[in-house]
Amino acid sequence: MTLVYLDHNATTPLCSAAADAMARAREDGWGNPSSVHRAGRAARRYLDDARAEVAALAGVSDRDVVFTSGGTEANNLALRRIERGGTLVTSALEHPSVVATARAMEADGVTVVWLPVPADGRLLEAEVGAALRRAARPCLLSMHAAHHETGALQPVTELVALAHALGAEVHVDAVQAAGRVPPESWRGADSVALASHKLRGPKGIGALAHLPGKGPRPVLWGGPQERGLRPGTQDAIAAAGFGAAARRAREGGSARYQALAPLRDAAEAAALALGARRTTPAPRAPHVAHLLVDAISGDALVAALDLEGVCVSSGSACAAGTAEPSPAITAMLGADAAAHSLRVSLGETTTPEDIDAFAAALARVVARSLK
Repeated sequence: MTLVYLDHNATTPLCSAAADAMARAREDGWGNPSSVHRAGRAARRYLDDARAEVAALAGVSDRDVVFTSGGTEANNLALRRIERGGTLVTSALEHPSVVATARAMEADGVTVVWLPVPADGRLLEAEVGAALRRAARPCLLSMHAAHHETGALQPVTELVALAHALGAEVHVDAVQAAGRVPPESWRGADSVALASHKLRGPKGIGALAHLPGKGPRPVLWGGPQERGLRPGTQDAIAAAGFGAAARRAREGGSARYQALAPLRDAAEAAALALGARRTTPAPRAPHVAHLLVDAISGDALVAALDLEGVCVSSGSACAAGTAEPSPAITAMLGADAAAHSLRVSLGETTTPEDIDAFAAALARVVARSLK
């Protein structure tokens, strides 16, 4: 059975540029980047080159890039800048790494303001402004650029300008946006979270990119790596892959994803013809379709399509395996909608034949559910 992979928001296949960069680094970059001898210096060069590529993608100085284990750690580090006495402003729309961190911070005595969630998944400038004006300082607004489930795009530029005018800082989770939508739609914040494996780089590495003086407060202690902000021996081989993927994302990534919009629309049209409903009329990423299929639950639909050789999801991969429906979709549209949601996310390897196979498989699954 041919595999049809339509779950690129969960992860993306390693691109050849990243694989080749890692193969080269494996030959002479296996040393400890902190070591001063030849092997260590070779590893350090790969690390430094990768940091420069990630910095170029994020639009910051390479000195202001902290390598992490992925987007989850980057979000944790960014939010933990706020301590007791300060205020974090965010919403239930966010990725679990933001929502769970915010709840933990709330339990530790940090004031967390939960913004109202509109049905279209886009934060309202008036609500954000009101929350920021009331918030004690220091204050951090945390939001995503592109939603991990619906693909909805937040008005990042407008909200960053508003927050800065009111003296608040902004963290943007750009994990699903970088390399997929134009950079001006997610840059400009005080800090930005990135994840290599969403860019067709390796798993296990990400970055927190920040403006000068807006770096994270360390939550681990040990060596001086990453300027002491994230101690521990770095993996120069993974970094080389991340750097290659970041360069590729910067050089035409958003254009490649924009070209997927007709395929996304075709997948969506096939689902709508079978009675599904589209949930994201707001401005959205060009590769994501979020649908409600009333005839069958999202989890059952994902399992049935998997048996047909089609990989999709019913929500965030970071929340997979739980019995709870998506908190973000529940906040937007209610628990029933969350229980029947389907996310189809395309990538650079998606073909028209993949969409045809998805449409045919979905038709068979829905027909069986109606018997």
